[in-house]
Order: sequence, then structure tokens, then C-alpha cells
Amino acid sequence: MQKKEFHSGRRDFVKQSSLLAGGLLTLPLISQANFFSGASDVIKIAVIGCGGRGTGAAVQALSTKQNVQLVAMADAFADRLNESYENIKGELGDNPGRLNVKEEHKFVGFDAYLKAIPLADVVILATPPGFRPIHFEEAVKQGKHIFMEKPVATDPAGIRRVLAAAEIAKAKKLNVVVGLQRRYQNSYRELFKRAQDGIIGDITSMNVWWNQGALWVRPRKPEYTEMEYQMRNWYYFNWLCGDHIVEQHIHNIDVGNWFMNEYPVTAVGMGGRQIRTGKEFGEIYDHHAVEYRFANGVAMNSQCRHWKDSASRVDEEISGTKGRIICDRAVIQDHKGKVLYQFDKKQENQPYQSEHDELFDAVAKGVFKYQDAERAAKTTLTAIIGRLATYSGQVIPFDQALKLDLNLQPATYAFDAKPQILPDADGNYPVAKPGTTRYV
Repeated sequence: MQKKEFHSGRRDFVKQSSLLAGGLLTLPLISQANFFSGASDVIKIAVIGCGGRGTGAAVQALSTKQNVQLVAMADAFADRLNESYENIKGELGDNPGRLNVKEEHKFVGFDAYLKAIPLADVVILATPPGFRPIHFEEAVKQGKHIFMEKPVATDPAGIRRVLAAAEIAKAKKLNVVVGLQRRYQNSYRELFKRAQDGIIGDITSMNVWWNQGALWVRPRKPEYTEMEYQMRNWYYFNWLCGDHIVEQHIHNIDVGNWFMNEYPVTAVGMGGRQIRTGKEFGEIYDHHAVEYRFANGVAMNSQCRHWKDSASRVDEEISGTKGRIICDRAVIQDHKGKVLYQFDKKQENQPYQSEHDELFDAVAKGVFKYQDAERAAKTTLTAIIGRLATYSGQVIPFDQALKLDLNLQPATYAFDAKPQILPDADGNYPVAKPGTTRYV
């Protein structure tokens, strides 16, 4: 049967150069699935976060050729978990045996992840990104292989936690794949390979875009506490989402970092709420424009916006001394427009599936191959400094931002607890004002 896609963004993997002599390091035994695949050797997975992306990632994991079974699910909300379970069941078609979640292994609540992770060999982390640092820490602590969605945090405090856990994951030789899937996509891999070979010369500038229309909103219900309302509408609150420059535009920003083989040193920009201004849209902006500057002076100009009935573009262009790469068209041209390389779209893959295919192949063979967490954390911080720059109107240095005492998370995770940001008497949330809001 044809499978639906439950994704909210594009994703990736990369082999890390720090593997010894480019080889594969042997994993400690976690289960037989680490060394063998076959009818009697099951790789058990747990999904933490049962929204659309968690559902899609679970289906993709269960669609790999290994003997993968979903054995545990966790979400803050029972209705989201049950809906996800039914969607996964419907997607599996001829492989219903891969869904092996007992009722007592469907965990609900803020602490549900603590109960689901011990049951699995591989953990899928797909909650709103504000929870990613604590979930990643716990999965690493328990010695699990991990697929986690992007972004990996929403504030500098979270980034530091992910970086620390990433070092432990490497020491334990745990495979970690992060959902920045353009690096899994055949066309992007081929474009990158040719850029590394010098086809466009030295990179001189980059432009990256995620401009699209409006997104979903879930209305407030009388029975909701403030915590539940914000979690149901997680996209519009920075402690959960990070703003759409972090949650969504990170994909395009990651391409720039990838092709530059480094991270920007500063960000400066502008943004605001031009169209999406109502109280139902929480605190985030509806547009951002950021100039990222790398150490060698190269600028990456970044745009993202959510404006209904306006021109859309999701793409990246990399310009060099000899030509330019247009990623969405998978073409490389010289400065007169002559085609130097055109990727054959017939050779394109489904990168959302490929990342799971490659992760589970490594787990089944017992090899340590993927350590994406550090790179993903630094790319997430790149997006975060863009948000800090547009909110404040100031130049935000990458290194200083990493050290910022900025933690957006609530003191307590509970439905009767208060998030840090609260509405006024009219239901409006405070919104950052450039020139007034300060971080550095």
C-alpha cells in the first residue's frame, strides 16, 4: 500500500570523520539485534512523542528491512498516543506483527519517557523540541541508539545539555541520527560532493529560504490549564518550538553550514509579526531575515516567513567564484548560466526513509557509524542566534550565545505548573521588541 508522509521538515545523516581510519567501531552488546538481523532477532523501538512526526518516524523505522518492532509509546496526551497508534496500525499493511505495543506499554504524562525508554534498543525522540535535551540525556544514560528529530533544543541551556550528552553517547558508541534529512538525500549528496571537488570554486555567498503560507492553530478550551494550552499549541511558544526559524528553517540553515564545513561566527537581522498578530499565535514572529557571517567573511542570507497568499520558496543557493548551486533544482551552473552538472531526478531517494534504513542497518550489524548530535546541536544554535538577533536587533556572536544564561523551560513539568511566559488579562503574550529585548 502507498504510505502517507507524517513529516514536518526535511532530515539528514552524515558519517563523521572522527571514526578511526574511516572504519567502523564495534559496539558493546545491547541486544542480539546489534549483531544480527533475521526472523528471531528483534530490534525493539520506543517512540517518545506521538504527533505527526513521531508517527511518521515510527512507520519509517518499521519499514526497514530489519526485524524491527515497536514495543512502547509515550506522550503527554492520551488522545495523541491513541491516534498515533491507530495511524501506525493503518500504515503497516502487510506487516501488522511489527506493531507490538501492549496496553501497559502505552505511557502517558510528562514522565512517560522514563517508562518507555528501558523497553527499547532504539529510541525515537519526536516531541516538541523543548523536551529534546532531557529525553536525549535519558536515552544516552540508558545506553540506547537514538533517532531524534530536529531541532535538538530551543535555548542555549538546552544546547549545552545536548552537547554534553553527545560526548557520552560517543564514549558509549551509541548511534545517533538527527532528522536533518537533506544530508540523506541523493541529490544533495551529489551536489555537496561536486562542491567539495571545486566545481564552483571558493564559496562567496549563500542564500537560504523557507517561505510558506499559514500553519495550524488549536483553539483554547475551557478545561485547558495554561500549560496544556501551550503544549497543544506548541509551535507558538519558544520554550517548546524555538520559533519557526529554529523549528523549520533549520533545514536550510543546515545546508549552508554543511557546504561551508563550519558554523557562522555572528548573526544580525530583523523580523516581526506583520500578518500573524493575534493572541492565538503566542509569542513567535511570522518572518525573519538574518545575515549570518562566517569567519572568512562569507555571508549566508536567510529568510523564513509564514504569510498566507504570498510567494513561497523553500530552497538554497550556494554561489562561488566559478558558478552556483541551486539545490531545489539539483543543478550547478557557471556564471553565464551554462549547466555544469544536473542531477538525474530519477535517482532521487526518499530521505525520510533512508535515514532509518541506514541507522537500523548499523544497529543490526553492530557497528558504530553515526554521531550526529554535536553537529545538530551546533546547527540548532545557529538557528537560535538568528532568533536572538531578530528579537533583539543586536549582533549575536555564536560563541557568546552558547554561554548565555538563557533557559526557557518551566521550573516544573506538570499540567498545573506555570510556563515562564504567561498571557496578560486580555490573553495576549509578550512579544520581543528589537532595541528593547537584549541577550548579549
